[in-house]
Amino acid sequence: MTTEVPDVPNGSAATGDPIGSGSSGGRRRAKRSRKPLPVWQESILLLAVALGLAVVIKALFVQAFYIPSESMEPGLIKNDRILVEKPSYWFGRSPQRGDVVVFEDPGGWLGATDERGPTGMANLLSKVGLYPTGGHLVKRVIGVEGDVVRCCTKKGQIVINGEPVDESSFLADDPGECDAERADLGFRRMCNWTIGPIPAHKVLVMGDNRSNSRDARAHMCRPNQDPCTDSPWVDTSRVVGKVFALVWPQDRWKWISRPEAFADVPDAEPAGDD
Repeated sequence: MTTEVPDVPNGSAATGDPIGSGSSGGRRRAKRSRKPLPVWQESILLLAVALGLAVVIKALFVQAFYIPSESMEPGLIKNDRILVEKPSYWFGRSPQRGDVVVFEDPGGWLGATDERGPTGMANLLSKVGLYPTGGHLVKRVIGVEGDVVRCCTKKGQIVINGEPVDESSFLADDPGECDAERADLGFRRMCNWTIGPIPAHKVLVMGDNRSNSRDARAHMCRPNQDPCTDSPWVDTSRVVGKVFALVWPQDRWKWISRPEAFADVPDAEPAGDD
């Protein structure tokens, strides 16, 4: 007499296992083999990932800085915390007139106090983007490649490519008038100067607190200065990025954008052939 053996899927009849027990048993064994990491190991892993992300963000996208001096008052005050974005100057794009930028010292622009930056643990955190960075300068771009900048009109306005610029919406009050005859006033009261055309890949920057900003004016060649080893320019390769937000103190939080004052400035005249 012949006994028929019913068809059983997955060969379970041959092994004697219940239907589907092979796959579920494998999953149970796999689960048993994946032991969770100890808490201390998970913490180190998460910290490493967080630090890696912070470094990437700082290197490519956004970096925090603090304001080292009074040169950008009233908009930015000493020790304010700001955020700088970098993508605006990617792919060959350059700073524009009116941008507030952070840049590396072109050489001799920083004072001893400004050069120090954060110390101790704060310095370590600043390296990975978790604390505002020091050792840089913050100024406003006044002129770009080809521009000719002159100071000043009877109202005290700078003139760019022949167009007076009304900067009253963001400049600090400047007591007194500039005086070209008094050498003791130095860069603080310099007037009747013309600078430019600005070379390729360079920008001219100035502080908003013009009477208390050691900016491009302090690095211009003086009359009868021979040889002149100084330079008022900032190379665009030294520009870290554009300031887009004031984030601390909280009661002064605001977005920072390019003012309309520079909208009517004409493009520079193309250089003629020699």
